[in-house]
Amino acid sequence: MCNDYRLKVDVTRIVEAFAELKIKIRFDEGAPNLEARDDIKITDTGPIVRGDGDLVQRRWSWPGPNRRPVYNFRSEGREFTSGRCLIVADGFYEFTDPKDPKKKRKDKWLFTKRGEAIFCIAGIWRDTPDVGEAFTMLTMEPGADIAPYHDRQIVILEREAWADWLEPSVSAKSLIKPLPVGALEVAQVG
Repeated sequence: MCNDYRLKVDVTRIVEAFAELKIKIRFDEGAPNLEARDDIKITDTGPIVRGDGDLVQRRWSWPGPNRRPVYNFRSEGREFTSGRCLIVADGFYEFTDPKDPKKKRKDKWLFTKRGEAIFCIAGIWRDTPDVGEAFTMLTMEPGADIAPYHDRQIVILEREAWADWLEPSVSAKSLIKPLPVGALEVAQVG
């Protein structure tokens, strides 16, 4: 499951992408200094947009009941009427067993959204006593572009669904669906 993603665009480009959809971004904590990162991993901070349009940086994952990080969360059968957020990314990675049996590391595959500088992953955030505010990515059955690489995938929202995801009165179940075939580009990067 997704345990590594990428964001290499600056905050100005993020604000512009949301403005194109008539979503006004706020900076209640000040504009975050987003550095270009090839790898945002579990427990790192990453930018999210909360329901009020506030763009903040928060920790990816909170401690679960067994103290393991909750970084992915199954979406099936849930409505998520509170704590929805958009996780801003421009790529994510999946890992497969190496094609070369002599290679010790898994093969790393980068997925990007065809024709879009950024995309948003459906997420939820909560305030926890252990780590404060943190977010997790929602997952679902894989779409056609992901199925050859993994048996689950993160929920990538179409651009026209971003505002709806931030509105808790809109059914989450109506927004969680696979992207059309060919919507994602994939390249081996490691």
